[in-house]
Formats: sequence, structure tokens, C-alpha cells
Amino acid sequence: MRSASSVPVPFSRAHTKVAGRPLLSLFHTMLRAALSRSISGIRSAARVQPCFTAPVESRSYSHVVQETDEEFDARWVTYFNKPDIDAWELRKGVNTLVGYDLVPEPKILDAALRACRRLDDFASAVRILEDKAGPHKEIYPYVIQELRPTLEELGIPTPEELGIDKA
Repeated sequence: MRSASSVPVPFSRAHTKVAGRPLLSLFHTMLRAALSRSISGIRSAARVQPCFTAPVESRSYSHVVQETDEEFDARWVTYFNKPDIDAWELRKGVNTLVGYDLVPEPKILDAALRACRRLDDFASAVRILEDKAGPHKEIYPYVIQELRPTLEELGIPTPEELGIDKA
């Protein structure tokens, strides 16, 4: 048989009040305040703010001046002929050039190959030759024909001479 002191005492009403208010009432007040703040925040976020814009005259042409082919070639030849070009600038220039939808003129490739020789970067020179014409394989013989004197002067073999064209 249990003694009277070991019987659990249920919560009395004294434990359910905080600062003289019933605990449940305090909980409801806090919950109501939190919900009303979040609902008012949602309402203000969902409210569409009127947007007034002044009419602006639109133009259907670009403000960029089109570069001629000669200017494009001259810009890239000048870029690769910089005496202080470093390996990063060389790779950046070649990657940018490859990204264009065009086959670079042999004079641009000549300048890039000479930059490779100045930097003693044989691997980049071979990569330039590998990507020379992109998907236009019929242009490759022309490019090699135009670059042959430069390749012989710089001592750069073609991918075919290296045996790496059969990938």
C-alpha cells in the first residue's frame, strides 16, 4: 500500500497562472500577437505596389559600332603582338577568339603562334593549330599553307607531323 506522501499531486490551479493571468490565456495572447504580425506581413508583401514609369522612346538599333573585318584582324594581331603578353593573356585571347563563330585569318594565327614562341609555350601553339578551322575542315589546308613559313621559322610542327591528328 502506498503512503500518502508518495501519491503524485495533480497540478493545482496555482501552477497555471503567470503574473496573475491564467497560463492558457497568456499562451493565446502570445499566439494571437505572433499570427497577426505574420498575417499583416504577408498582406503587405502580397500587395501590388503601383509602378509608374514615364514613357521612354525606344530604339531598335544598337549603340555599338560594327567593327570591320580589317579592324577585327588588326585588333587581334595587336593583342597577340604585345611584347609583355603573359601566358594567361595568351590563353584568354585564344579562348575568346575560338569562342567567336569564325575562322581567324592566318595573320591572327601567325601573331598568336609568335606569342607562343616568345613565351616558349609549345603546347598552346599545337592547340592553336588543332583548333585552327573549327568544324570547317576544308579550310585547314589553306590555313596551313598560309602558316607554313611561320611554322618553319618558329620550328613548330603541325599536328599531322606530330601524329596527334588521328584522335
